[in-house]
Amino acid sequence: MAFLRSLTPATAIAAASALPAALSFSSSSSSSSSCKSSRFPNTKSLPSLSSPPNRLGLTRNFTPAPTALNMDSPPSYHNPSQESGFLPDLLTEYMVDMKCEGCVNAVKNKLQTIDGVKSVEVDLSNQVVRILGSSPVKTMTEAFEQIGRKARLIGQGVPEDFLVSAAVAEFKGPEIFGVVRLAQVSMELARIEANFSGLSPGKHGWSINEFGDLTKGAASTGKVFNPPNGGTAKEPIGDLGTLDVDENGEVFYTGVKQQLRVADLIGRSIAVYETEDRSDPGLTAAVIARSAGVGENYKKICACDGTTIWEATDKDFVTSKV
Repeated sequence: MAFLRSLTPATAIAAASALPAALSFSSSSSSSSSCKSSRFPNTKSLPSLSSPPNRLGLTRNFTPAPTALNMDSPPSYHNPSQESGFLPDLLTEYMVDMKCEGCVNAVKNKLQTIDGVKSVEVDLSNQVVRILGSSPVKTMTEAFEQIGRKARLIGQGVPEDFLVSAAVAEFKGPEIFGVVRLAQVSMELARIEANFSGLSPGKHGWSINEFGDLTKGAASTGKVFNPPNGGTAKEPIGDLGTLDVDENGEVFYTGVKQQLRVADLIGRSIAVYETEDRSDPGLTAAVIARSAGVGENYKKICACDGTTIWEATDKDFVTSKV
């Protein structure tokens, strides 16, 4: 793959080993005496990614972009700057525990009150909710919790556009916990969302680093990532700026990064530092792994142990309070 060819052999091995052992689900069915039965399809019943769901109006606002095989020709796209404060739209998919039309109405009514949400589509038969807009994952997840719905994020990105459209890095403690999500918006723009807890109050530098080698924590992850013809020696592409941590040791960050391509990041790492200028060896780091894009993860039962997506706890994904 193109992004592996750009790495050294050692880093390529780290990239391959860092690909997530994602839950592999098989289809199942369930029924209720008072609600419409729900079943989970095999992949043949899913919408074709070559035919975006225009009948639902979810993708018509996206500017067409080239396929992953034509990555050197960026599309015509208005790229908001990182300082603008505006997040670009993405399609986000959740699997949500719903059994009847009352559940559907509750979900729609709640999500449509969230700033940044433009469209909500609910597929009751598959228990899938698709949300188009700029609202962060954290905000949407909290909305499901507020109405008592069990929900799992199953995909995010721009339909059809990229071979690798989303990635995630999970910080699993024992002191610092967090999740960083990266999603490709256009060929030259990526959206970043991060939650951290357990950091000391104040400003902390953080960055995408060259390697996914965590044998010595952040100290073994190499320099700040800067691909050829990208960024400068003073401000490399992988420089993510500063995290401003509150008095409880927590921080929530959203932003965009110009010239950042998610496909180039798999197997590298995200590191957090004690100082704002990253002059220390680093506090913690996590490997960046590929995450599911839109329409890639519509299944409910884990084939390895039979655990349903609703029986799994947050600890099965990342041990964190964020």
